[in-house]
Amino acid sequence: MDASLLQYYEAIESASQDMLAAARDGNWDEVVKLEGACAVLIAQLKHAAASRKLGAEEVQLKSRIMQRILVNDAEIRQLAEPWLEDLD
Repeated sequence: MDASLLQYYEAIESASQDMLAAARDGNWDEVVKLEGACAVLIAQLKHAAASRKLGAEEVQLKSRIMQRILVNDAEIRQLAEPWLEDLD
């Protein structure tokens, strides 16, 4: 059985939450690992979205999920700034 498009979005959101938790803990190796998992999920989502469309209610849910992912991403970036400066 193929996963629904929303399941991909939810999996990406879950991974972003895990990335945020790892970033808060300063576990940057885990953040990088989870980022790779997100990239795989995003690629799978793009492939699945080519042949499937979301309904109106699903589009609204997708929008809420994406907003949460963006909030997580923004906090991860903020937490990463000092770490990235240390790499330079």
